[in-house]
Amino acid sequence: MGPIDRAAVQSALDRFAGKDVYLHLETTNGAYAARDSENAMAICAYIRNGLVRYQRGVIRGDGPYRVGLKMENGWIYAEGLTDWEVDAEGRLLMAGHDAEGRLAIALELSETPFRM
Repeated sequence: MGPIDRAAVQSALDRFAGKDVYLHLETTNGAYAARDSENAMAICAYIRNGLVRYQRGVIRGDGPYRVGLKMENGWIYAEGLTDWEVDAEGRLLMAGHDAEGRLAIALELSETPFRM
């Protein structure tokens, strides 16, 4: 996984548009927040193998980046993305890491379900 190349990510998003794809979306500050301050509130959102079909995917920003997936009746949105890759299985994997390298957000798309 390396720093986001916006044009390459856009091309990968376009490749999945109009298809049924499995989505993994995760955000967290949980363990980090609890470790850094006893008064911090842990925040997390998680969906794995959500089957979605988006009409248009867009990446915006100058880094960290945001990605929006326009579906028939709404949007999926992720912000704070810094790194990406298309792996050997053709999956688009994007992540956002904080200044200390800790994972803050992940957005992944695949034509096959992610392993549980």
